[in-house]
Amino acid sequence: MLANILATPLPDDPDLYRATTAMTHYAKGVAYAATGQVGPAAEQRGLFTAAVARVPESRTLFNNTCQDILAVAGAMLDGELEYRRGNHDEAFARLRHAVELDDGLPYDEPWGWMQPARHAFGALLLEQGRVTEAEAVYRADLGLDDTLARSSQHPGNVWSLHGYHECLTRLGKWESAGIVKQQLKIATAYADVPIESSCYCRRAAAAS
Repeated sequence: MLANILATPLPDDPDLYRATTAMTHYAKGVAYAATGQVGPAAEQRGLFTAAVARVPESRTLFNNTCQDILAVAGAMLDGELEYRRGNHDEAFARLRHAVELDDGLPYDEPWGWMQPARHAFGALLLEQGRVTEAEAVYRADLGLDDTLARSSQHPGNVWSLHGYHECLTRLGKWESAGIVKQQLKIATAYADVPIESSCYCRRAAAAS
């Protein structure tokens, strides 16, 4: 998956496909960061910033401006980059900001930002052993508490279910983990890729 992203060519006409060009640099930056290549990831961050500056404020994707969508991308890329630099507190601050920006996007179908920011946030919290924090992130994302508006929830999402199940298991909440495991089995049956964590940004495979 990450290799495919790194091999993806940039648009032939960057003046026409300005938002696509920016998103391609974002994706490559995240892929480089996830594979520990901090230098190339930082280079892509610079190219992303330059590409975003070329996107007109008037350009929209349904109900959202491209600038607002790209702001989520920028915060997520910053979080992933700082995480791989070992600046975990700063990384989590950037990822929390990405979550806030994601939640703040106007309602749209399909979603304005297609990769829920909480999936990366929760995965990296788990990688650092911050299981209780990650559990709260996944609970909110799945709509299992009252912290989010319905439009910001992703009930039954296989990625979040995987992360939530791991949290419950690691915390010894066996009864709840058993219930979620049944939901995860159903969701996984519809997945077309193996689900090992809530985000490919996590290097270590999650516990099954």
